[in-house]
Amino acid sequence: MTRLFTAFLAVLFAVPVWAADVDADGLHKVDWYQDTWKDLQEDFATAKEEGKRLLIIVEQRGCIYCREMHETSFKDEKVQARLTEDYYPIRINLHGATEMVDTDGEAMEERAAARKWGVMFTPTMIFMPPDLDEETPAIRQAVAVMPGAFKPGTTYDLLTWVLEERYLDQSEEDFQRYHARMIRERRAEQGD
Repeated sequence: MTRLFTAFLAVLFAVPVWAADVDADGLHKVDWYQDTWKDLQEDFATAKEEGKRLLIIVEQRGCIYCREMHETSFKDEKVQARLTEDYYPIRINLHGATEMVDTDGEAMEERAAARKWGVMFTPTMIFMPPDLDEETPAIRQAVAVMPGAFKPGTTYDLLTWVLEERYLDQSEEDFQRYHARMIRERRAEQGD
C-alpha cells in the first residue's frame, strides 16, 4: 500500500511541473515569446526599433514536434541566445481563434492566417525580411520558412543564415551547403 501511495504522490506532484510548461491553449509557455496583440505590422515596427528580426513561429496544441523543438533546440544555449538577442519571436496558434493582423493589414483569426499562408505543419518558423512591404502577406515576403522540428545545430545555423542575410545570394552557397560547411567546421573545432 505504501508503494502505491508513494507512486500516486509522485504522479500528483509531477503533473503541475509538466503543466507549467504549457499555457491555457495547451501551447508551450516560454518567456522569450513576445506577448503582443499579434498585429504583425506593429510587431515588425517594434522588432525593428529593437534592432531585431521578426520571427513568426506557428505551433499547435499537442504537437509532438513542437515539444521536441522546445525541449531540445530552443533550450540550447546558442539557439536561446540567438532567439533572444537577434530575433523578436511571436507565436501563432495554427488552430487559434485570437484576432490578429497580417503584414498586409488584413485582420483575421490566427487559424485563418495559417490557412492563408498555407501552413499545415507545426512547428513552422517564418522569417521576416529587414524591411516590410505593408501590401504583402507575411508568407509571400518571408525570406525563409522552416517547417518542422530540427536539432539545435540546424536551428542555430538557420537563425544565423537568415540574420547574416545569406538568402540574398544563394548562387554559391544555399542553406544546405552553408549548414554542411558549419557542420564540418564544428567537427574540425572538436577534433573529429
